[in-house]
Amino acid sequence: MQLTWYLAASAVIATTQASPHPAYQQQVLDTLVSPAPPSLASPNNEELRPEDVISKDPLLSFHRDLIKIESISGNEHAISNFLADFLREQNFTVVKQAVPPVKAKDVETDESYDEETDPNPRSNIYAYPNGHPDKPSVFLTSHIDTVPPFIPYSVRQPDTSSQHTDDLIIAGRGSVDAKASVAAQIFAALETLAANPSASLGLLFVVGEEIGGDGMKTFSRSTLNTEGTYHTVIFGEPTEAALVSGHKGMVGFEVYAHGKAAHSGYPWLGKSAVSAILPALTRRRRAPSSPKYGQTTLNVGVVRAGVATNVVPSEAWADVSVRLAAGTPEEARAIIREAVANVTADVEAEVVVDFSHHLEAYEPQDLDTDVPGFDVIPVNYGTDVPALQVKEGVKRYLYGPGTIFVAHGDNEALTVGELKDAVVGYKKLIAAALERETAGLV
Repeated sequence: MQLTWYLAASAVIATTQASPHPAYQQQVLDTLVSPAPPSLASPNNEELRPEDVISKDPLLSFHRDLIKIESISGNEHAISNFLADFLREQNFTVVKQAVPPVKAKDVETDESYDEETDPNPRSNIYAYPNGHPDKPSVFLTSHIDTVPPFIPYSVRQPDTSSQHTDDLIIAGRGSVDAKASVAAQIFAALETLAANPSASLGLLFVVGEEIGGDGMKTFSRSTLNTEGTYHTVIFGEPTEAALVSGHKGMVGFEVYAHGKAAHSGYPWLGKSAVSAILPALTRRRRAPSSPKYGQTTLNVGVVRAGVATNVVPSEAWADVSVRLAAGTPEEARAIIREAVANVTADVEAEVVVDFSHHLEAYEPQDLDTDVPGFDVIPVNYGTDVPALQVKEGVKRYLYGPGTIFVAHGDNEALTVGELKDAVVGYKKLIAAALERETAGLV
């Protein structure tokens, strides 16, 4: 998709429009840059199909193309290539950073990985405008992987009488989490650069966020992470267009129970691993809370046990995640060990808590919200924020279109208006960061 005309038009507008207001309070005249009908009824009263509305708009059609590419975590090769090609067409220098294949969760990295022998390598995409230094002062980042299963792209009218194109509903896996953020961030950067070609911007789109953040971790520990040069990072996730004040921490663990098999007709001859593990999973625990994030919550995500209904189960296993409202992972682990030991002290089977397979662990993350014009909320979900190492004083913002409540469901969707509004929101965040830089406040 060529957008040279798009940037040229934006540049003309930027040079002919004057405003006494700060840049973050201004909006590009989108109707001049990317014309779209205000309703599905055309001037000659012929009804426009939703698909036509999408195809006529560069932002919407780019978002559509992203969603159509299946990019479930571990299979991001195709979308990485697509993004790299697109950004090069927009006069960006693109670095494709290899990320090792998805391994077992207890393996953080594979030092022997050779990208040259991998037929479908996974790659982070790091980009900055041609001719600019490779060390931007502001960069925008989101993730290009999705959870399974793949859900095809679709667009439809809302279940109301509305004929406004902004109310059209775009659905499909990744339509919200997080390809909406990816599309909006790119177009916000393009519009900013059209108005201010010297803006020191960078883009980072990572793989693997949904499976522990291996893409961001790879970037963070690499030489591409010039943490001493940038002063602002804008993360993209579904936040309902609010600035996020922070999100809960995370710690995970596994519980194993080892019992003794026996015929179910004579259960007293065995030791049930299931009966032993249940108290460790169901008993309420003393868990830290905070006014900002509320209660620490526990989710028993996976349970496996037994071989047949007529056999006393000798083995049971559960995989558990904890969302921390306060405290550190180390403190949480101590509480978990003590709690499991207390509730299983009298069971016959052996119960063991294991933290070694959960490498992702972090405390609650506080974020910046000092740009006016946004609602401010905390969230419970996790992000790549803790995976990116930054120097002290770097501003970290979390913002994006759509709601997390549909993000991993079969009803994942957002409206055209939400996607367009996010471009404006990202531009406000970029403008505020650049104004701080100009004022010498970074």
